[in-house]
Amino acid sequence: MSTRTIKVDYLARVEGEGSLLVEVNNNRVEDVRLSIFEPPRYFEALLRGRHFSEAPDITARICGICPVAYQMSAVHAMERAAEVEVPKPVRDLRRLLYCGEWIASHALHVFMLHAPDFLGYDDAVSMARDHSDLVRNGLRLKKIGNQIMSVVGGRDIHPINVRVGGFYAMPALNELEELTEELKWACDWAHESVRWAASLTFPALEVPYTFVSLRHDTEYPMNFGRIASNTGLDISVDAYEADFREMHKEHSTALYSVLKDADPYLTGPLARFNLNRDLLTPRAAEAAKEVGLGDRCLNPFKSIILRCLEMLLACEEALRLIKDYTPAEPAWVDVDPKDSVAMAATEAPRGLLYHRYNIDKEGLISEAKIVPPTSQNQTIMEDDLRRVAEKTLHLTEDEMQWRCEQAIRNYDPCISCAAHFLDLKVSRT
Repeated sequence: MSTRTIKVDYLARVEGEGSLLVEVNNNRVEDVRLSIFEPPRYFEALLRGRHFSEAPDITARICGICPVAYQMSAVHAMERAAEVEVPKPVRDLRRLLYCGEWIASHALHVFMLHAPDFLGYDDAVSMARDHSDLVRNGLRLKKIGNQIMSVVGGRDIHPINVRVGGFYAMPALNELEELTEELKWACDWAHESVRWAASLTFPALEVPYTFVSLRHDTEYPMNFGRIASNTGLDISVDAYEADFREMHKEHSTALYSVLKDADPYLTGPLARFNLNRDLLTPRAAEAAKEVGLGDRCLNPFKSIILRCLEMLLACEEALRLIKDYTPAEPAWVDVDPKDSVAMAATEAPRGLLYHRYNIDKEGLISEAKIVPPTSQNQTIMEDDLRRVAEKTLHLTEDEMQWRCEQAIRNYDPCISCAAHFLDLKVSRT
């Protein structure tokens, strides 16, 4: 009888701190653990007693890579609870801000964190010696996303121009038009990156996932939509907690999210594409067809293609939104507090992000619940790791470790985002 243990104390090229353990006994995978050991950051507790108008700025600090997702989920929740609708220019500007975040986040992950796995390098620095154009153009693409966030949000990290009801100030048209030429280049390069990603060699793995994402009638989902799945789920955001639940496992400081029947599910670019393929922008649809993406994609390693595809989509959308932009006057509408429960979900780059706030008549938050994409994906990540481990038992330990780490980076996990829940109970013997 032979035993093998693959142990990675610190995962590289992911946001945050986590570890991986794979135990093999007599050519059978007996245990797989993706451990998140960052301490909880208690953001839900920090929100208690704060005025509802403070939620966008507080939640933005949960993540430096996708602060817009947290801000948008917070403002949409408060506005839904107050039954307030913002004018179309505000709605469009929020989508533009979201486009900037998708471009910046996806570019960082694809070219700096994930590409080395496929090209055989330990990191982007060593990869740059042989693929300087790939790294240089990837960084340029990320910079364009950051510039959108800076112009619309006031700065590119933890934007300060977002408020419940709209924005503190609307950018001038010429400020947005100055981004146009770079965005045209970005569209071309993003399209080329779809071709590049599709040319990579992918492990043979297809998984019959339960996909979960927002679904909108007329647009590829970012800010709005119902929660849908490929297994028949079609619910309003208000029903989220009736159909999804969280559980704790001793080896992780992040909650595991599952459907109410305990089934795992996948959220993120792979899920969005499979549930919203018909809503791609024209050039993104052309690129998808060009590289042979059919009506569905079940290989998790091909998520790098779909991130490139969503970068192209976000660049197209940004150009359209700037072309049609008309500043709203005033830049916000008043939102009055009332005793209510506020809920919303948006699509962060990594997947579905759910917020719920209990608000009293004075507008103070008495309870907050935030379910980030990485904690929703953690169950299915471990399932994928088991599948990958079972298919790589013939490899050396170093090769097997590399492939397992690559499988984790398929998800672009934001580990810090996942480790901020409040109630942690660990039983040890």
